[in-house]
Amino acid sequence: MAALSRRAVFLFKVLACLCFFGFSQGKKQFTLRNLPPLQKASSFPTARPGAYDYIIVGGGTAGCPLAATLSLKYKVLLLERGGSPYGNRNISYMENFHIGLMNMAPDSPAQVFVSTDGVINARARVLGGGTCINAGFYSRASSSFVQEVGWDEDLVNKSFPWVEEKIVQWPKIAPWQAALRDGLIQAGVSPFNGYTYDHISGTKVGGTIFDETGYRHTAADLLASGDPNNLRVLLHASVHKIVFNSRQGRLKPRAIGVQFADENGRLHQAFLNNNRDSEIIISAGAIGSPQLLLLSGIGPKNDLKNHNIPVVLHNKYVGKGMADNPMNSIFIPTKSPPRQSLIETVGITEAGVFIEASSGFGQSSESVHCHHGIMSAEIGQLSTIPPKQRTLEAAQKYAHTKLNLPKEVFQGGFILEKIDGPRSTGHLVLTDTDVRNNPAVTFNYFSHPEDLNRCVYGIKTIERILKTNLFSELAANVAGFSMERVLNMSVQANVNLIPKHTNDTESLEQFCKDTVITIWHYHGGCHVGKVVDQHYRVLGVSGLRVVDGSIFSKSPGTNPQATVMMMGRYMGVKILRERLGRAAGI
Repeated sequence: MAALSRRAVFLFKVLACLCFFGFSQGKKQFTLRNLPPLQKASSFPTARPGAYDYIIVGGGTAGCPLAATLSLKYKVLLLERGGSPYGNRNISYMENFHIGLMNMAPDSPAQVFVSTDGVINARARVLGGGTCINAGFYSRASSSFVQEVGWDEDLVNKSFPWVEEKIVQWPKIAPWQAALRDGLIQAGVSPFNGYTYDHISGTKVGGTIFDETGYRHTAADLLASGDPNNLRVLLHASVHKIVFNSRQGRLKPRAIGVQFADENGRLHQAFLNNNRDSEIIISAGAIGSPQLLLLSGIGPKNDLKNHNIPVVLHNKYVGKGMADNPMNSIFIPTKSPPRQSLIETVGITEAGVFIEASSGFGQSSESVHCHHGIMSAEIGQLSTIPPKQRTLEAAQKYAHTKLNLPKEVFQGGFILEKIDGPRSTGHLVLTDTDVRNNPAVTFNYFSHPEDLNRCVYGIKTIERILKTNLFSELAANVAGFSMERVLNMSVQANVNLIPKHTNDTESLEQFCKDTVITIWHYHGGCHVGKVVDQHYRVLGVSGLRVVDGSIFSKSPGTNPQATVMMMGRYMGVKILRERLGRAAGI
């Protein structure tokens, strides 16, 4: 018996290794020709639809690599509420970056929401999720983050390259980004760590999901690594709720299926097969995942009853602990128009502040010719209006009136500072029972004094950078304009210049509060130990997990997309290994 047991363990280890390396595909073998068919949700059969080993809700940053990995061994249904990123130039090309975010149509790739704090924000509504509408910067989580969340470091270090070899490039660094790099080093944010994906204190150039032509590669591309025979992808499939089996005598409610609407509003149901290891995995993002749990009857019972939602499980923590990394920006007018760049260089300070930059704007035939790229009012970055006074109407007003401003107002770049791991947190609650509508989200920006202290540190760091040699050479000579006119133009164009009194901490704190914006790194709502366990299984029910940024109490790295894509791959491999182990009786 002992010999047989040892043999079984040995065979399992061999199987696990073969399984993992079989799933890994090198860059030479990776091609989008292997993408599974992307079908409309209305194509789902109403009669005898079949059953699945895994149903994944949300084809986003985590959901796509997760679905691809699981499909290599099992039958997977991936449900995405948005459409395809392919063929949409406003997603695919960096020069049109802002257009995808400013599109407010009901089926646009970005769904705008305004937090109760007044900060205008966006959530993805497209296959590939946030990787289709973000600034493209790729940087891994720190090693301390990996340790804190309890991940297997060996598997993490295999899962990151799986993503990188398929969709990540090194940027051809833009002059504005080179200026930031040199300015950071001269300002004391050192050492310079070169080109690296790793999260290291100092200054570095990170990766990008834009290639040398400005074409965006997204998490949707990773679906090409799956088995198209096992993977069904439905677009415009809005999941209304998880279906549970709560029959009498069952210790826990079990998730057995989902109810979703297609692009025509017709309702469908999809179910798991009868295997006890089959699961529904929610990967709908930090807004969508807690929202779906609430709509499915998992959450604070009184809140559920207020919306006439049958209570499946009382859990007061669903939707709690929401956080967003607050960001503030400074505009620097330049002598000549800078080349467009989003995020390529970052300063990682010991004080828990990240310094980044963006510049220029797209000049394609489809682009808007007068805007500030990542800081455009059109996408809700109303940094010269205090948060409580911001509205979507105010953003539209800026778009209409700024055409009367001199073109020099749009000639320049931004330096951004943002807070790592904000201590200020908020919550998410339903406003109604329509999954297409945004819940009410509160982030409580700068409610914790430590966050304000760090913002002040960030603004002072930017001031030091602006005094360095290269930025002094780049900055425009505004002698032709009075300072009053420059300040007035900057307000009309919705940009902030460096505050006049940087030695006055109180006025800088007010500046931070009044000019706070987002860089779309919100997280939380389904925290480990409160809503899900260490394996991200939803507490109190069976057959249900959450795999996305909603489980984080802190956003990983300087920009989270690298880690969230890695997590999709990581959890896929981990689930497969565990399932193989159970099948072998080990």
